[in-house]
Amino acid sequence: MIKYFTIIGLLLGAFLLVTCQNKKSDYSQKIQNTQYYHRAMKKLTDVIVHDIFSPPVAARIYAYPNVAAYQAMLPTRADYQSLAGQLTDLKPSPQPEKDKEYCYELASLHAFLIVGKKWIFSEEKIETFEKEFYAELKGLGIPSDVYERSMQYGAAVAKHIIDWSLQDQYRETRTFPKYTIDNVSAKWQPTPPAYMEGIEPHWNKIRPFVLDSAAIFAPPPPTTFNKEKNSQFYQETLEVYETAKKLSAEQEAIARFWDCNPFVTNISGHAMYATKKISPGGHWMGIAKIAAQQAQLDWMATIEVYTKVSIALMDGFISCWDEKWRSILVRPETVINQYIDKDWKPLLQTPPFPEYTSGHSVISNASAEVLTDLLGDNFAYTDSTEVEYGLKARTFKSFRHAAQEAAISRLYGGIHYMPAIKNGSEQGKKVGLYIVKKLKMRKRNG
Repeated sequence: MIKYFTIIGLLLGAFLLVTCQNKKSDYSQKIQNTQYYHRAMKKLTDVIVHDIFSPPVAARIYAYPNVAAYQAMLPTRADYQSLAGQLTDLKPSPQPEKDKEYCYELASLHAFLIVGKKWIFSEEKIETFEKEFYAELKGLGIPSDVYERSMQYGAAVAKHIIDWSLQDQYRETRTFPKYTIDNVSAKWQPTPPAYMEGIEPHWNKIRPFVLDSAAIFAPPPPTTFNKEKNSQFYQETLEVYETAKKLSAEQEAIARFWDCNPFVTNISGHAMYATKKISPGGHWMGIAKIAAQQAQLDWMATIEVYTKVSIALMDGFISCWDEKWRSILVRPETVINQYIDKDWKPLLQTPPFPEYTSGHSVISNASAEVLTDLLGDNFAYTDSTEVEYGLKARTFKSFRHAAQEAAISRLYGGIHYMPAIKNGSEQGKKVGLYIVKKLKMRKRNG
């Protein structure tokens, strides 16, 4: 009889153990669906668009939350390594308690949203999203103690990343003097219709994530300004003017697809209002999402893609803006209106910062190199990122193909000379390849 009850007890214990494991497995498998991370990223993008952040600032807002999400997942993935000691000044993150159960995906999402909310204006939009989002996640069957413990761990990692972010000179640059307009013909001037002041003239003082310095990949100087018709600079200006006059329907579609200008200003009578658009960095984060979904990446690999692309964007903008505010070159619109055609307008609205080098060319090529390293050189995909902004999707045979199109779109749009595009593309490739070489996330054999 004792042996009978012993056997029954062992069977019952085994049943309960399997039941508990299945219970954990049930919620764990459900929350590993990468749709949750993609949704959190999309909400952050929507708020960035709503709050009209400049392209460099938007890149910063993307980078820190993704780093936080990545660091929060590390305890459960021995095949990945910490970013501490790899990203400038980043120290090891807080660790979870040993022998305690955590839902690391929940912790990762929580860290992402806390850090994302830190750097946007419309916090209430994130908070409203969080309320519904967390209720949905809790409904997956996460035990209460595991839920609370995971949220606390995610919050601890988020605080660690926020403390690190506060040392990057961003807040200090908010108090630095604005750029004083110089009426020298070669220098950048505010452009119509809003004549906005130049944005982020001190962005090269922001701490890079991986680059040794803002100027490490400084391009050759731009063509010397010269209004004489036989000069190289005049010919480069004329190329912009003549290209814009004879655009094909395809070239116009390319220009509009890659516009990504969050500053577009509309004037109707005496009223002025903005058309809110995704930033160029936001466009590449959208490409990262499309690629991760198409490749059917798991949770950690998805975060790896987002994190590496956002770091490429951040360091790409630091490198580009370092040159923009060193050369401070005048835009084609200003030169064409003064010396060629006073009534000419570019297809795209000229962004409010100096011309050289092309930001799109730099960050697109930096992102393309990172994505190519992660997913391959022949990764064909259809980019539907701009569909919600009224533009048709475009198909590319590779990330580098997309970067090339993004770069040349700035000539079609009438806002860049060719040297800014060519040299900016090379600058971006160097940034991307440097990040590929220096930043090790997944542990690879060999």
